[in-house]
Amino acid sequence: MDLQRNHSRVTEFILQGFTDDPKLQVVLFLLFLVIYVTTVVGSLSLIVLIRIESHLHTPMYFFLCHLSLTDLCYTSAIAPKMLVNFLVDQKTISYAGCAAQLCSFSAFVSIEVFLLAVMAFDRYMAICNPLLYTFVMSQRVCTGLVAGSYVAGFANSALQTVCMFRLSYCGHNLIKHFFCDIPKLLRLSCSETFLSESLSAFSSGIVAMTSLSAILISYCCILSAILKTNSAKGRHKAFSTCASHLMSVTLLYGTGTFVYIHPNLKSGLDTSMVVSVFYTLVIPMLNPIIYSLRNKDVKEALRKASSGKKCAL
Repeated sequence: MDLQRNHSRVTEFILQGFTDDPKLQVVLFLLFLVIYVTTVVGSLSLIVLIRIESHLHTPMYFFLCHLSLTDLCYTSAIAPKMLVNFLVDQKTISYAGCAAQLCSFSAFVSIEVFLLAVMAFDRYMAICNPLLYTFVMSQRVCTGLVAGSYVAGFANSALQTVCMFRLSYCGHNLIKHFFCDIPKLLRLSCSETFLSESLSAFSSGIVAMTSLSAILISYCCILSAILKTNSAKGRHKAFSTCASHLMSVTLLYGTGTFVYIHPNLKSGLDTSMVVSVFYTLVIPMLNPIIYSLRNKDVKEALRKASSGKKCAL
C-alpha cells in the first residue's frame, strides 16, 4: 500500500460526533445510555427466556434468539465508544480500533440481514407447507442456516474491512460521524478509491439483494396462501405471526437504504448521521420490544417467568 510522500500516515482518527456543545453532549449521553442499557437488558432477557422456556424451543424462537444476539453485538460495536466520546475532549479512535469497529459492525449487520431472510423462509414453511414444516425445519437444518448466516456475514465483513484499510490515510483524519463508517472513510483516503469502493458496493449489494429477494419471494408466497384461506381467523393468525418480522425488515432496510443511497444529505445536523442513530441504536432496542409485545408465547413466558412458574411443556 503506497503512502503519499508529502503526508504522514494516519495512526488514529477523530470522531466528530454530534455536537461540541457541552450541555447538549450531557443530554445526548444520558439519552443514548438509556437506549443502550435498554437494548442490552431487552436482548439478554429475550435470549435467556428462549433458552430456559422449553415451549419456546422451536425454529422461530431459535432464529429470534440469534437475531437478539446480533442486535446486541452490532450495537455494542458502536455504542460504548460513542458514549465515552461524549465524556472526553479527545474523541479519537486508533487506526486498529477503527478497523475493528468497522469489521465487527459490518459482520453483525450482515448476519442480521441473512437471519431476517432465514426467518422469512421459516414463516413461509410454517404457513405454506405446515405438513412438511417439522421435517424441513429440523434442528440440523436450522443450525446450518444460522451457521451459514454467520459465515456469510463474517466473509462480507472481512472483504469490507480489507477494502477500506488497504487504502492510504494521510493528513486528514477527521471522520464526520460518530463511528467508522465506509462512506466517511472513503472521503478521507488520499489514495485511489475506485477499486475498494466498487468491491465494497458489490459485496454489500449482493448481501442486501440476496436477503431481500429471499424475503420478498417468501412473503409473496405467504400472501398468496393467506388470500386463499377462507377462514378470517386463519388469515388473521397468519398475518399476526408475520407482523413482527415485517416490522424488523422494514425498519432495518428503510433506514439502511436511506443512509447508503443518500450519504451526502445535510441539514443543520447531518441527516445521514441522525438516521444512522436509528439503525445502529434504536432498532436493536426496538426489536426485543416488537417481538415481545406482539407475541403471545413470549408474553406468556414472561408472565410465568416473572411469577416464578415454569411453563408447561
